[in-house]
Amino acid sequence: MARQVVRASKFRHVFGQAVKADQCYDDIRISQMTWDSNFCSVNPKFVAMIVDASGGGAFMVLPLSKTGRIDMSQPTVCGHTGPVLDIEWCPHNDNIIASGSEDCSVMIWEIPDGGLIKPLTEPVVTLEGHSKRVGILSWHPTAHNVLLSAGCDNVLILWNVVCGEAVVRIDSLHSDLIYSACWNLDGSQILTSCKDKKLRILDPRKGTVITEKEKPHDGSRPVRAVFVSDGKVLTTGFSRMSERQVALWHPNNFGEPLTLQELDTSSGVLLPFFDPDTNIVYLCGKGDSSIRYFEVTDEAPYVHYLSMYSSKESQKGMGYMPKRGLEVNKCEIARFYKLHERKCEPIVMTVPRKSDLFQEDLYPDTIGPEPSVEASDWFSGKEGKPILISLKDGFVTTKMKEFKVHKSLLSTTAATSVHQQSDSMEVNSLQEEVRMLKAAVEELTKRVETLETKN
Repeated sequence: MARQVVRASKFRHVFGQAVKADQCYDDIRISQMTWDSNFCSVNPKFVAMIVDASGGGAFMVLPLSKTGRIDMSQPTVCGHTGPVLDIEWCPHNDNIIASGSEDCSVMIWEIPDGGLIKPLTEPVVTLEGHSKRVGILSWHPTAHNVLLSAGCDNVLILWNVVCGEAVVRIDSLHSDLIYSACWNLDGSQILTSCKDKKLRILDPRKGTVITEKEKPHDGSRPVRAVFVSDGKVLTTGFSRMSERQVALWHPNNFGEPLTLQELDTSSGVLLPFFDPDTNIVYLCGKGDSSIRYFEVTDEAPYVHYLSMYSSKESQKGMGYMPKRGLEVNKCEIARFYKLHERKCEPIVMTVPRKSDLFQEDLYPDTIGPEPSVEASDWFSGKEGKPILISLKDGFVTTKMKEFKVHKSLLSTTAATSVHQQSDSMEVNSLQEEVRMLKAAVEELTKRVETLETKN
């Protein structure tokens, strides 16, 4: 009998570990909304979490170092009039975050270094174009200030954020609710999954379908899809018997999956996070208490189960740290921010290595914060490949791409009118002060004249 050979992989022994209690973010009332988004977004500076708010929608932004118990009076970003459904940090500026809400708007916020010291109610830009709630946001990976939004009106909009303009509006392709929408690595294609049981790869600027797949999973529950290595597509969904599945597809042959594996019978939607540097995909189920991870390769069965991180408490959401925010000297290959009901708990994925030297095989050059093309050029047809950086000396923060809004070009920004109102109020108050000073001078002049006549 032939011995079974164990597949060689440097990621076979990856293990997940929660940080110590004092490094968590405690006493945060995470949103109770039943929406299948991540509810959390992180970058090397801040962690943002959607929280419960009375009379509108809010999310909390904390510097990564502000761990421990969070005070009840901690200021939030609270400009939406309806609950916030999705948030995402801009990949090219760590101080800019977008939020989508039940109030049908998308808002762009600028967070000061060090975090908020008072509630933030005025966005830099308000993007209005959806007629129903906005539940999906995704920044373009290489083009500066290009944002994708998808709403419950089955419409997908590509915004030029700088001038507040909806440049591409895809409103006739999806006949039902859009479950997920994401970019490929260089932003030349968009992948969507929809309630009409179709998977579509779109040309973003033309707004046309390149290829589509009917019923990637037989079940009627939500399907999630992401691009993985070499343009392949990984989907998570449900079988006809409500078993959770993960499948891998080649877009040139959508007829049959490269692999389709059944996982378990839980009911939570599996949120996939793919790391292009290591080809590992992490599956986090909402309501689960575990994170499964798989390695995607070119050998059958293509999606290889590695291991699973398990804990006692279920997750209400999950944030995923970009590669440049990890501690490379500890062989950390991923970090998640798991949302509980009342706290946020970082979970570190590590490859055990004896040496504390830089491990080049674990950290190939990764996507940096520098965009390779401006929004106007990208919409005109120019492609932009990702600009890669080395993590050998740890990521050094360079000057981020500045976020400048062309207020003269803004078509639908409430922010400008607010600024204009505040400017006119300031002018009026200054004019009032000048008038009062003039009156006081006249009064003093009269008194001086009276005294002179007496003398």
